[in-house]
Formats: sequence, C-alpha cells, structure tokens
Amino acid sequence: MTPVRRNQDWLPTLFNGWFDNDDWMMRRANSTAPAINVFETEKDYTVELAAPGMTKENFNVHIDEENNLVISMEKKTENEDNKKNGRYLRREFSYTKFQQTMILPDDVDREKIVAHVENGVLNIALPKFTKEEKEKAKRVIDIA
Repeated sequence: MTPVRRNQDWLPTLFNGWFDNDDWMMRRANSTAPAINVFETEKDYTVELAAPGMTKENFNVHIDEENNLVISMEKKTENEDNKKNGRYLRREFSYTKFQQTMILPDDVDREKIVAHVENGVLNIALPKFTKEEKEKAKRVIDIA
C-alpha cells in the first residue's frame, strides 16, 4: 500500500480546473476573493495575499484543529456616503469578508510560522523543517 502524500494537495482547490476552462480569467476577474501567490524555496514556503487597503487588524491567521492554515480577512465598511457630495453609481472597490483554508505540507514547522502585512500584501512565511530537525523527529519505538 502506497502512503498518501499530503504535500501534493496542499494548494487550495481553487487552483484545480482553472486551466481546463477558457473563461477562467473572466470568472476570476469578477471574483471578490484576493489573489494568492505561493512560492517555495529550499528553506520555506511563502504565501502572499493581495489586499490593498487592509491592515494587520483586518486579518486573522491561525492553525485549525486539523493542522490547516486558515487565513481570514474582514473589513467593516463604514457608510462613507454621508461624507461625500455624491453617491456611488457602482461600487466594486471593497473586500468585506474572505476565508481560505490550506492543507499544510508535512515538512512545515508549524511552530515557526510568521506573518506580516506590507504595502497591502499579507506575507506568511512557512519555514520547512531542517534536515537535523527531521532526523530528530524520527523515533524508534521499542517493542515490548
């Protein structure tokens, strides 16, 4: 029996099937979900989430009970119409609520994950276990 590898399936299902459909770009352009980039190096993964105008107070990043990375964002839009001399005829310029759950690869050190917001981009660093940490995690089980 071949063991299941979680590392292959950790990207959101949002990415699956996009390229099988010619109108994926149109559907994405009309979506209010922020764009997400995932970048991998030898030492870590980096998740970037584009959220112009958002601050760190608008985000919540945590590991859930199933060891998934959960990114949520909420910005309460105040009624600013009273402050202007006009009214919106069309308003697409805001995110209100968003949540994305990602299954983390087995090689991510969940204790060392850090996040920060800079220039409207949420950056989450997901460090990988070092070779030494992987070896230390191996344990021989005594047979009684």
